[in-house]
Amino acid sequence: MAEVLGLGVTHYPPLSGVDDNLTAVFRGALADPLLPAELRDPANWPERARAEWSDDEGREAGRKHRAQLVEGFRRTREALDAFAPDVVVIWGDDQYENYHEDLIPPYAIQAYEDATVYPWRHAHDSSNMKGKPNVWDETEDTQRLVRGHRPFAKHLVESLFDNGFDVPYAYRPSHHDGFAHAFLNTVLYLDYDRTGFDYPVVTFPLNCYGRRVVSFKGNISPLGAEAELDPPSPGPARIMDLGAAVARVCRDSPYRVALVGSSSWSHSFLCDSTFRLFPDTAADKRMYTALEAADYDTWRNVSLSQAEKAGQLELLNWWALLGAMEELGRTPTWSEFAPSEIFVSNKVFAVYQDPTT
Repeated sequence: MAEVLGLGVTHYPPLSGVDDNLTAVFRGALADPLLPAELRDPANWPERARAEWSDDEGREAGRKHRAQLVEGFRRTREALDAFAPDVVVIWGDDQYENYHEDLIPPYAIQAYEDATVYPWRHAHDSSNMKGKPNVWDETEDTQRLVRGHRPFAKHLVESLFDNGFDVPYAYRPSHHDGFAHAFLNTVLYLDYDRTGFDYPVVTFPLNCYGRRVVSFKGNISPLGAEAELDPPSPGPARIMDLGAAVARVCRDSPYRVALVGSSSWSHSFLCDSTFRLFPDTAADKRMYTALEAADYDTWRNVSLSQAEKAGQLELLNWWALLGAMEELGRTPTWSEFAPSEIFVSNKVFAVYQDPTT
């Protein structure tokens, strides 16, 4: 039986940018003309938001937040290197990158071969990093080789059919050159120190943005913006079942597989309850407490409408990971909650190692 490693990370786009860009989304929300006047005054913000904004408009807090995230990636990369996988499967969201009007699957497997990508030439609008400087001073001519593993991807598709999941697959991108930012950022951040990333990758995009994937192109919208909404994404319980099926396939395969759920948690720009200024930290803390305790029932019993209300659309990527870890009977070996009120979202890191090895 093959071994499986579980990792939870973020693909927070501003981490790739310079520190002055970390508050860009927050500043945009503050400037929204429909934001209630009282919320323009820091005195009416949550305590953490006031502390982060401080007297320098978030600069020092941003440096500390970056340092915590970089350390989280270094720790997860250490676990990945110690495991030395044959293939890395990444669950991430597609924000109108390949999921367009011509086809919106609930999820799919991208069975790509090795691909040379240009992270900054092909930056997508939804990453909010298009045309902006990056922390590595890389240019539009900077290229990365992302290795693929088509044999495993095809095996995963076929085996999921046998497990009750008819999963679409693709051999090449349909609209977006390279990889959607959820996947490319995950690779870039796991190689934050630029030591190289030679592990083959199979990307597994979920339609996390559901009702907003075409109507709002999976992107930020101002208060009061209206559009005819799309059909919803699959619910958390269904995605956990999908994750469990993937875990069974990997466990019974000849491959050593690292399963990665990649996303931040509640996103401020999806939270109507906070006028899209802050994330739903209370909802995130409930989920994190359940994660620490391996309380999978709490995760499974969240409805899609509850996740949408909390701005946790991208958390579906973690629901897939948690479904896989539940199937394998895992508890987190290590985890960390990286809170923030003014940097778009709370972030979480988690490592699930096999206790028998």
